[in-house]
Amino acid sequence: MSVHTKPKVYVADDDADVLGSLRFLLEADGFDVRTFRSGIALLNASDHAPVDCFVVDYKMPELNGVELAERLRKQGATAPVVLITGHYDDRLEARAAAVGIQDFLLKPLLDDNLVKRIRKAIANEHSTTAQRAS
Repeated sequence: MSVHTKPKVYVADDDADVLGSLRFLLEADGFDVRTFRSGIALLNASDHAPVDCFVVDYKMPELNGVELAERLRKQGATAPVVLITGHYDDRLEARAAAVGIQDFLLKPLLDDNLVKRIRKAIANEHSTTAQRAS
């Protein structure tokens, strides 16, 4: 991410109202946001390589958020993934961690928490990338 560009965030959720709210929240906070109604649609996006962070809902038809994160990694995506869900489960946390999901948040408590987590995930990824390069 260049200093002069907005961080790019891809958001996948099957609920159009949630997508609209998240787009508004994130764009108001300075992010370049692209939304997808399914994990499959996000995977089919041709330009996901320059993404700074993925925000994905856990419970979606066809492909849940953990499966989506796993497929993104297999495609070579290295950007952090933040999982959002309406249902907390210890097993979900373990499955998410196993595929490299650094963080997850419960709906509907997204607002500022989500913005902070995305910024932290992007900063951590850039820090890790810089350390690997040196």
